[in-house]
Amino acid sequence: MRITIDHQTIYRFDSPVWHGVKRLRLTPRDCATQTVLDWDIAIEGGSIECCYDDHNQNAVTLIALDSGLVNGQKGGEVAIRCRGTVETRDAAGVLGQHTGYMPLWLLTNQTELTKPGPKLKALAGRFSHDGTDTIPMLHRLMEAVGEAVAYTKGETGADTSAEAALAAGKGVCQDHAHVFMGAARALGLPARYVSGYLLMDAAAQEAGHGWAEVYVAGLGWVGFDVSNNQCPDERYVRLAVGTDYRDAAPVKGVAQGAGVGDLSVLLSVAQQQVVEQ
Repeated sequence: MRITIDHQTIYRFDSPVWHGVKRLRLTPRDCATQTVLDWDIAIEGGSIECCYDDHNQNAVTLIALDSGLVNGQKGGEVAIRCRGTVETRDAAGVLGQHTGYMPLWLLTNQTELTKPGPKLKALAGRFSHDGTDTIPMLHRLMEAVGEAVAYTKGETGADTSAEAALAAGKGVCQDHAHVFMGAARALGLPARYVSGYLLMDAAAQEAGHGWAEVYVAGLGWVGFDVSNNQCPDERYVRLAVGTDYRDAAPVKGVAQGAGVGDLSVLLSVAQQQVVEQ
């Protein structure tokens, strides 16, 4: 399947920006489940300083913010636009063997966002892992997390922990992934967060998507999307991976002297119809 993506992120500040940088993990890479046919990042109100691979082998673009003009005064407006086409393949959620600089044992460690409290410990305690039925067990865990945390917008934020989301019983894809990862790690399995895009019935969307991957002996990394109760298929486009959302966030940075900021996102994810010659 060919998927076209047009993703615009616009930051508006009500007072001058005298210093600001943002780190973008908005460039998909070729892997077992996708091939990037074309991709472009355009910046208005800023400039690209450098591009590099991070510790997870994500493609990172570092940008510096310009002072810009807001209402005739020095202020700040930064527009980040990513456009491209990615050809995807359905591999039943299996990405394959581990690559990169992060050792697998490090991905069994909990982070601030996945660390279990009483609720998550109780959830993980309902499951066991002896290496013989890992995939069926993970599917049951995925269903249990979905039942425990209802998909609800506006109840959690980027800094909400898995334990807090589980206690509230509400959250979005990021929270589902963190709860699932926290439980998988509690069972001794390496787990990581994946940020990306999901092709949905409506092309226009409010935000990107996030899901989890667990390393399973003999298969490698296998994806689990709790929010949709399925393993990723050809409708998914991967952007970045990390120990949690903070480590794989599409956009992250600081702006000093910017005052109150406003963020708007325009995202279109659509299937491209391929005409055979």
